[in-house]
Amino acid sequence: MKIIFAGTPEPAAVALEHLLTDQRIEVAAVITQPDAKRGRGRTLQPSKVADVAENHGIPVYKWPGLKSDTESGRQAREVLAQLAARGVTAAAVVAYGNLIPADLLHIFTHGWINLHFSVLPRWRGAAPVQAAIAAGDDTSGASVFRIEEGMDTGPVIDSFVEPIGLDDTADDVLTRLTYAGRELLADALVKLDAGTATFTVQQQDSATHAPKITTKDAHIDWTQPCAVIQRVARAHTPAPGAWTLLGDQRYKIGMMAFTNATASAQPGELVVQDGALLVGTGDGQVLEIRRIQSPGKKMMDATDWLRGNQQLLQQSPQFSSPQPSTQEA
Repeated sequence: MKIIFAGTPEPAAVALEHLLTDQRIEVAAVITQPDAKRGRGRTLQPSKVADVAENHGIPVYKWPGLKSDTESGRQAREVLAQLAARGVTAAAVVAYGNLIPADLLHIFTHGWINLHFSVLPRWRGAAPVQAAIAAGDDTSGASVFRIEEGMDTGPVIDSFVEPIGLDDTADDVLTRLTYAGRELLADALVKLDAGTATFTVQQQDSATHAPKITTKDAHIDWTQPCAVIQRVARAHTPAPGAWTLLGDQRYKIGMMAFTNATASAQPGELVVQDGALLVGTGDGQVLEIRRIQSPGKKMMDATDWLRGNQQLLQQSPQFSSPQPSTQEA
């Protein structure tokens, strides 16, 4: 089966590597986002997918958009039509980052086949793993579906369920889904080519949505119950990183664990008990902070942080919670 691949970040690169080693599939070309400024030097860097494609000698197209009224969109239509004429029958999509315009959805025989990291129709959108953890879901998963005009609304070819543990971060879950999902995607493509794929229409009344994560979403509200706070921290680890303010200084909070400690603390107040760094929450419980990052420092174990911040802790420090906006008040 001859396909093209559309994707940009690390999870997509893992899927592409797998497809390139699958003897049943030929990747004729790759499309990805244009080079972007990354790292401390903010120099232009190719996407992870572009790196993989170039290492394998696969043609790479870095169109900034696919809309027909743009120069890049017109170029894309010419190239994609040529690829279809040369026998490409599907496009495999993993975290590409561009919408596929309606007039391109049927340019290939089998369409655009997307690997999405949730069990659809739950958590359609840009951040399904983060949404699942923040909502307290016991499971996540992955789905392979054919792209339609709606956001992640197309019929599902196959899916699987993955448990979410109480200590799982978004990175933990996404890593597991990435490696299992790459095989799901390859098998679904082969089924399409063989004519054995079956499609399940999504139930629209069961759909939930997971919008793109912002830094504001990762701001910890210590007045919330401890279970909610712990989930928010895990959902935003490693990026953008759960954070809070002490005065006007921003601290990042890594893993927080439930504890049997009976310390009394106001929401956001830091206390030390039996060598553990604890923080108060809105339901009167405390959480143990396992990892913490001071301004300008690296993330570190709380035990190491405690040794270097004895003077601060003597002042009964208290992290502040976000203030409601005028519209929310």
